Parts: sequence; structure tokens; C-alpha cells
Amino acid sequence: MFTGIVEEVGGILELRIGSEGAEMAVGCPRLAPSLRIGDSVAVNGVCLTATRVGADRFTCDISAETLRRSTFSRARTGTRVNLERALEAGGRLGGHFVQGHVDDIGRFLARTPSGPGFEMSFHYPVELERYLVTKGSIAVDGISLTISGLRTGEFAVSVIPHTLSETTLGGLAPGDPVNLEVDILGKYFERYFQLGLLENPKAESGITLDYLKDQGF
Repeated sequence: MFTGIVEEVGGILELRIGSEGAEMAVGCPRLAPSLRIGDSVAVNGVCLTATRVGADRFTCDISAETLRRSTFSRARTGTRVNLERALEAGGRLGGHFVQGHVDDIGRFLARTPSGPGFEMSFHYPVELERYLVTKGSIAVDGISLTISGLRTGEFAVSVIPHTLSETTLGGLAPGDPVNLEVDILGKYFERYFQLGLLENPKAESGITLDYLKDQGF
């Protein structure tokens, strides 16, 4: 689990893509000393596992499914990537809950000045529309952002200069692809509706407020 607060912008040092996936080495002199083999790292919003760790880099494997559903199939050596280590118990939740499971690929549209910062607009696949709400959260290349404007096929976010300089957002050009992950809460609510749990909250679960109080909650 991650929070969408980027800790370092690293760079792809090596990327070997095969028929069954890929192996990627990522340069990250700030984070590498704290990483261990087996640690989870969000790389542009994709949860990956460190299989080797060096003084200034780590290596990870990418499955064929992840290549298909993310922008890594378009990445190359030198591509800058947002990095975040997994959230530790008791850690600060500065953004929102990000799983590192990309839902689809969007596209950067435009950046326009807005107050002290900028408004950035993105195209999103229509299949994600039911999960997006104004003032709700979305992860763009692993960055926790708040939706400030929404219409069919397009959403906007307000970005301060610090976020532009400390993430890959400042380097995006119109048309560039981005990884999108919607807020997991929307998916849970949709599932509850599908199962009829919200319409029938007294479904035979056996769990009530009195039961929880009796158990010490």
C-alpha cells in the first residue's frame, strides 16, 4: 500500500523486454540505501518488488500483464519515474490509499497557469468514469492528486509548483501516456451495490453494532 507522495524521481537505467515480461533497473541514489530485496516500490504508480539492490539502484521484474496495462511497454532507458516506498505501519498518510495496481492508461492534454500553480488536464478511458468524482482522489503516475474538474473523457487537477518540480509532472508533453489508478473506495462501493449490501444492510452477516461493542470495538 502506498500514499501517492513521491519520495524520489529516479531514472530507468536498463529495460529488457521479452515475450513473458521485462526486467528493469532503476537508479535512485536517495532511496536505494534504505531498500532491501523483497521490498515493494511504486514505480510510476506500479507496485513492483525489488529483486536486487545496489548502492544507487534496484532491479525488478515486470509481468506481461503489467506491461500491457501500464506505460512500461512504452518506456525506455533514461525515462524518469516517480518512486515511493510502501507505507509502513504508523506512517503518515499524506495523500490517499494507492494500491499500485494501474487501472488503465490515460493521456496528458494540457497545462495552463492557475493562481500560484497550474491546472493540468488529462484524458481518461470512459470505463473509469463511474469511479471519478470532483474533489475525489486519483493517482497519476503514482502521484496522489485531487480532481478539480470533470467531464466525460477528461479530468483536471490543480498542481502547485513544488509538485511539478518534485515529480515527473513538470516534464510531461501533450499526448504523453500516464498510468491511472482510481480510488479503491469507489470500487468497494460499486461492489457493495452489485451484491445488494447497501440496499440490504441487514444481510445475514451476523455483525451488528451491539456485537462489535461486545467484542471491545
